[in-house]
Amino acid sequence: MKATLTAALLLLFGVVSSCSSPVAVQQKPGVDFSRYRTYDWAKTEVKSANSQNPIYKSSLNDEIIQNTINTELAKRGIRPAAGTAKPDFYLTYHLYIEEAERTVANPPAAGYAFPYAVSYRGGYLPINYGYWYRSPFYNTGYRTETYNEGTMILDFIDARTHNLVWRGSMADPVGNPARIGEEFAKSAKDILEKFPVEEKK
Repeated sequence: MKATLTAALLLLFGVVSSCSSPVAVQQKPGVDFSRYRTYDWAKTEVKSANSQNPIYKSSLNDEIIQNTINTELAKRGIRPAAGTAKPDFYLTYHLYIEEAERTVANPPAAGYAFPYAVSYRGGYLPINYGYWYRSPFYNTGYRTETYNEGTMILDFIDARTHNLVWRGSMADPVGNPARIGEEFAKSAKDILEKFPVEEKK
């Protein structure tokens, strides 16, 4: 059943990805995105291992994220629907914050390294790389560390058919939970760089 559902989703969406960007995009084939001129916000979600923590559910964070998205869409001539007018599409995002693991290099050993010397006027001078240089000859190994990974999913839903027509997603480390609004706002901007409607010059 799961395999059948996955195959159906792949048939429904044309999956577009870029090796140079962490943004993943799914787009419904045959959609004319130039006809989407207005939108309205649908309910947003935040899911985390500690979802009861009010720091993850904040209207201030929503305001930061939505203002960024509003600005980016306005650059493309797409604006919120006026008054009670029905929008061309609904816009919503989902935020997930979860613990993940990654492998990182251990810091170099304390002290200066002298990997080689040069001759000068009949003598030898050791070349001091200093603390800033991490020579492969002084690799102190690797370790696994845990960190908080934040995933943003941005959905565009056709208001007439209620079909999901475009989805962009991105996962990045969340450095400071108190600033997740700003961090996810940056993710939203990166995602919208892949939106099929380009900025107007």
